[in-house]
Amino acid sequence: MAKIFEGKPRLGGGRIRLRKKPAGKTVSVVRLEGVIRAGGGPFGRGALNAQNLEAPLVDAFSASEAVAVAIVINSPGGSPAQSALVGDRIRQLSAKHEKPVLAFCEDVAASGGYWLACAADEIFVSPGTVIGSIGVVSSSFGLTEAIEKLGLERRVHAAGTNKVRLDPFLPEKEEDVSWLSGMQADIHQVFIDWVKTRRGAKLAGKDDELFNADVWIGKRAVELGVADAVGSLHSVLAERFPEAKPHEIKPKQQLLQRLGLTASVEDMTLRALDGVVCAVERRAMWSRFGL
Repeated sequence: MAKIFEGKPRLGGGRIRLRKKPAGKTVSVVRLEGVIRAGGGPFGRGALNAQNLEAPLVDAFSASEAVAVAIVINSPGGSPAQSALVGDRIRQLSAKHEKPVLAFCEDVAASGGYWLACAADEIFVSPGTVIGSIGVVSSSFGLTEAIEKLGLERRVHAAGTNKVRLDPFLPEKEEDVSWLSGMQADIHQVFIDWVKTRRGAKLAGKDDELFNADVWIGKRAVELGVADAVGSLHSVLAERFPEAKPHEIKPKQQLLQRLGLTASVEDMTLRALDGVVCAVERRAMWSRFGL
């Protein structure tokens, strides 16, 4: 029997390789793992955002052999804007291709991670999954004493009275904190509205219990209607779609990576610095959940 291939030729190892099309029905699997933050291209590798996820999501939903799409989530959250963009895109593609979406939350689906989970038609958790954190947080450092001890004088020239709000090198102002709290409240309400729209009558808890940024473990999340059931990717798919095989959709590599070529020294330096910053950011976010 002749083999069926799809997609454009890919270069590698000095020869052309074609990607084999899965035989029979499948369930497209897309993994959403890591911190949600803006940034694409070579310096945004590993970041969950609308730009980096566009290609794998389109591939997952447009696959003619796919009967459903499963998103596997392991994220402590991050950018609310990127969370909303990715969540909306999942819903758009689901409606366009008329394919159901199932979310499988692994270690953590918190804050923006739960925002993504709500894009699914059903949410499954493991017994030990940490899920929820429907809230908003902002953090920074106050460096006024540090700069004084170093004997440094910082000079800032700005047009607009609010241009230097919450500057870490200036004493914190009560009106600036009030402004930030108002902005957080607005984002929090957008998050709440999204959860209510997606979960609807499934939510079993009261607002002050569900939307106080608390987190829950597996079974308790199901009791509150934050998730639908306890179940793993393979067990649920085997029961729901016994005729279909899971088919993981992975992000496409950059052209230089596929060819095995290295970037310039400047690019490599920037990539290394970006990696350090991202590592610190990831460590801080995961540590909030004991991971």
